[in-house]
Formats: sequence, structure tokens, C-alpha cells
Amino acid sequence: MFEIIAAIITSFGVVFVAELGDKTQLLALGFGAQHSLRLVAVGLTLGYAAANLLAVIVGGILGAALPQRPIQIVSGLVFLVFAFLALRRDDDVDEEDLESLDVAKASTKPKLVASIALAIAIAEMGDKTQITTATLASQAPPVAIWIGATLGAASSGMVGAVAGRSIGHRISTRAVDVASAVLFAAFGVAMLTGWF
Repeated sequence: MFEIIAAIITSFGVVFVAELGDKTQLLALGFGAQHSLRLVAVGLTLGYAAANLLAVIVGGILGAALPQRPIQIVSGLVFLVFAFLALRRDDDVDEEDLESLDVAKASTKPKLVASIALAIAIAEMGDKTQITTATLASQAPPVAIWIGATLGAASSGMVGAVAGRSIGHRISTRAVDVASAVLFAAFGVAMLTGWF
């Protein structure tokens, strides 16, 4: 039992610190500036859980061997698509459309959570924290590492989301969309060129 608790605490601490200032925390900042923190928290947790599950499976079975370059290329292309989609968001809403907008928002909550989760999971593929998680899982109980790493990454991501929420109200929606698009495009290009 002590080994499991120690593994959870260790992986939480290592991953939390490793995620500070990481690209996924910056993505979380952008999501927090645009969306409900509750929905962002769910999306972040699901995305990190999926990425860490893969890391733990790979780490537990194969050691820390990830095919990093192909994952970076696919991730880079997906981020470029996200950049394009961020720029296409329509901000022109008439007063008469506000009621229908509220209904549309309510019906798209699962899609929003899923897109946040997907963005985070893709951004984590081949990332240093995913490799760290895989390495930890090769040396300690994988389930404990998965729990600790997921909680650590989600906590660090929420620090970014809360920061985004605090500045998001001071910045226009279009500026946030453009900043998000630039951020997604920068990560996409960096992944395609091998900088990440």
C-alpha cells in the first residue's frame, strides 16, 4: 500500500512541475479564457487521462519506447487544423440570436469537452511529460502512476485555465480566437519541424 501511495505522490509532483509552462498548460490557458472552467476541467482531465493511459500502457509493457516522430507529424497537422478552426469562429451574433445561442451552447457542451480532451491528448503525445509517465510506469505500479500523473497534469492545466479565465474577460473574443489560432499554428509548425 505504501508503494502505491508513494507512486501516486511522486508521479503527481513530477508531472505537475513538468507541465508548468508546457504547451498543454498554454492551451489550457486559451481554453480557460474562452469557456466555462467546469467544462475545461472535464476536458483537461479526460485528455490527460487518455494520454497518460497510453503512456502507462507503453511504459508498463515496453519501457519508455514511443515512436515519437510519426506522432509529432500527425499532432502537428491536427494543430494546424485547430488553428484554422479557431479563426473561422463566428462572432457576429445579433440580440435576437442570443436565446438560440444559449440553446446551441447547451447542446454543444459534450462536443466542447471532447474537443478540449482531444486537443490535450494530441498535444501530450510524445511530450516530455508523457515520456516521463511512461518511464515512471516502467518502474512502479502503472495504475498508481496513471492516477498521479493524470491528477498532476490536470492540476497544472487548471492553473493555466484559471489564469486564462482571469484575463479572458479583459480581452475581446476575436483577440482570444486569433491568439489561440496563433498558438495552435505555432505548436503545429514546431511539431512538424521537430522542435517539440
